[in-house]
Amino acid sequence: MISDKLVGHKRLVAWQKADRLAWEVYVLSDKFPKQEIIGITSQLRRAVISVVLNIVEGYARESKKEFRHFLKISLGSLAEVGYILEFSFKRGYITKVQYNNASELKDECGRIIWSLMRSL
Repeated sequence: MISDKLVGHKRLVAWQKADRLAWEVYVLSDKFPKQEIIGITSQLRRAVISVVLNIVEGYARESKKEFRHFLKISLGSLAEVGYILEFSFKRGYITKVQYNNASELKDECGRIIWSLMRSL
């Protein structure tokens, strides 16, 4: 049987939103120019996955203090995602609608992570 600590993070709304954001960012970045694979595409994907992974790792830790620490890292990565989305829009890699949708989801994710962090 798999430990609740290993899968319990999936019940967190913060994880669910961050996971959804990661999927959406991956879909968006699939269409980025090939010359950006090593640059913006890679950095954006690392940042968005960092949001999700830090929620998972923090949840698996044994203390609320450590969980808060990892949530702070998630928020930092989320800020990075926000900037790269804006940069990508300005470069014409994504449309205004795509940018607005991804930014709205990013902002919602951030509010939820902040709320979770404050509740600990």
